[in-house]
Amino acid sequence: MAFHSDIPELVELLQTLFEQEAEFEPNSEAQRNALRKIILDPKIGVVLVARGDEKILGMVNLLFTESTALGSKVAILEDMVVLDTFRGEGIGSKLIDYAIGEAKNEGCKRITLLADIENTKAQSFYQMKGFVKSKMTPYRLLLD
Repeated sequence: MAFHSDIPELVELLQTLFEQEAEFEPNSEAQRNALRKIILDPKIGVVLVARGDEKILGMVNLLFTESTALGSKVAILEDMVVLDTFRGEGIGSKLIDYAIGEAKNEGCKRITLLADIENTKAQSFYQMKGFVKSKMTPYRLLLD
């Protein structure tokens, strides 16, 4: 799990992630504020990290909410990223497996995630981990 002192490294990881995704742009201050809130309040969620040689190699967030459809707690998986130089070493697989275990431990009955429509490698990875494509289509309304 991430600590408050990890936030600068996590912001760097998010910058890498958001530069790859067409829908998002890096914003260090926004990412720093959100990470701080998540790390300080376990009711919001948890930031999971993979560490190696005193460095964070990857991260994933689980955010918690209640589902009326399931009548139980559910999780939203966000910000799955591994440093470029460590991809292909199984770190992402371990992170996602750990996240699934954490969601189960929290009593979650479902994990939902969004994958970039052009990132077929990520989509294949999630499918390999048991995620299935939803029949729901995401829509967004950005508010000021």
